[in-house]
Amino acid sequence: MKRKKGLFRIFVVLLAVFLLVGCNSKESNSKSESSSDTDVKKQTGGTLNIAYPTQPQSLDPHSTTAEATRDMAKLIYESLLTLDENYKVIPQLAETYTASDDHKTYTFKLRKGVKFHNGKEMKAEDVAASMTKWGQDAPEMGEHTWTVIDDYTVELKLQAPSSLVPYFIADLARLAAIMPKEIAEKAGPTGAGEYIGTGPFKFIEWKQDELAAFEKFKDYVPSSEPSSGLGGKKEALVDKINWYFVPDPSTRVNGLLSGQYDYAHYLSYDSVPQVKNTPGFKVDIWPYGNEILVFNKKSGLFTDVRARQAVNFALDMDAVLRSAFAEKDFYELDNSLFLDTQVDWYTDAGKEYYNQKDLNKAKQLLKEVGYNGEEIIILTSRDYEHHYNAAVATQQELEKIGMKVKLDVYDWPTLLERRNNPELYDIFFTGYSTTMTPHQYTFLDSRAEWPGWTNNPKIDQLLDDIQAAPTIEEAKEHYAELQKTMWEDLPVINLGRNSRVSAYSEKVQGFTQMLGPNFWNVSVNK
Repeated sequence: MKRKKGLFRIFVVLLAVFLLVGCNSKESNSKSESSSDTDVKKQTGGTLNIAYPTQPQSLDPHSTTAEATRDMAKLIYESLLTLDENYKVIPQLAETYTASDDHKTYTFKLRKGVKFHNGKEMKAEDVAASMTKWGQDAPEMGEHTWTVIDDYTVELKLQAPSSLVPYFIADLARLAAIMPKEIAEKAGPTGAGEYIGTGPFKFIEWKQDELAAFEKFKDYVPSSEPSSGLGGKKEALVDKINWYFVPDPSTRVNGLLSGQYDYAHYLSYDSVPQVKNTPGFKVDIWPYGNEILVFNKKSGLFTDVRARQAVNFALDMDAVLRSAFAEKDFYELDNSLFLDTQVDWYTDAGKEYYNQKDLNKAKQLLKEVGYNGEEIIILTSRDYEHHYNAAVATQQELEKIGMKVKLDVYDWPTLLERRNNPELYDIFFTGYSTTMTPHQYTFLDSRAEWPGWTNNPKIDQLLDDIQAAPTIEEAKEHYAELQKTMWEDLPVINLGRNSRVSAYSEKVQGFTQMLGPNFWNVSVNK
């Protein structure tokens, strides 16, 4: 591939990011525990039982950033490009890819002999149809077309140049899953009607509010490259995965410790000592990303920026994050959307607006906007206890400035549905894992029509400027201006960074965590 200087620098920086994060005490503990897995011979066969806090609305990852969809979809689907353990873009279903000198044309040569779960060989027509479908919800790609060149070659043409395209395709926030052409073309607004991919596991069953089940895909064709991060060689070592939906965190922990489950996702932070002190189990603490408060800017009080600023003045970020994540070991106060080790993107621009804790100023702004005790509705869910606890703490903070706040509590799939209706709420909470570029933060782009409905032409233009920038230095200058604009306009409030906690039985070997749990190359030695 022809690598421009700017793109190569991103690769180098992301490698540094991984190495530095890997030295974090929390991450290194997780890594050192997992390293002992190689000392135990892996078994094949059997069933892996997972306890997960929520069920997704769909297993089609094209049109959602929902974490539950993404974590499960990784079993079923693969993409043209993915990320290795150093967060470097590598081919997955593509054999190779090249970019033109002007970064307006990308050519992908496909691996031959890759099978879909329905037995059909993956070819260029499937890739073009899948990527066209995915691109309908990818404003960061701009105007673009996918063209079949031959059975194993597809071409992407962009209206505007972008050296960031490989990151857009490889990023897991909205997995660019490849599926059969006929399924991609028949998909409706809610996604594909069948879940068929090329991944190491195939979907076999979904029992509403109970579980989703997957089985080993015996005709899976792995990459010949060594396993690394989200790419390379993958093996389905277990015959079956039962993915149980277990909303109550205590039930997840108790089920893990009793042997009902082999892996429990998202432990409550106060349960960590209990698991650590129980022989036969491992705790995995992993850097996640940002806790985000999202305003409804299409309807209600928060259409006025002064009301959003009032909330920002009122919040004690430390109090809210402590409520959500229990201890400072699990969160960090920082106004940036990026890790400080992501040197090409990290900036503290807008820090003067962060964690101000000025109740008098907040009350003054509410008076200016004409707030008169109207009920403010915060959508939340106990499926993700940290989001719920952040909502409770925010309710308490806003009541201090005279706001009347109600929590509407739903299961997570219902919350995802309700947040699409601007008449049903004023605020909701969500989390964003660390991304590779600003464009993956969907709440920034007005054109994404993402719930909350940002409407800021300046931010849109800055996103375009970042994408078209010939060097990373120029892109970073645009991003610093964007982040400051975000803190002035407040489409969302970035409360700060956080880590997440999961746990698993020592019988589970080969487990890795990268942008969520990975269950290929994993065995259960019972």
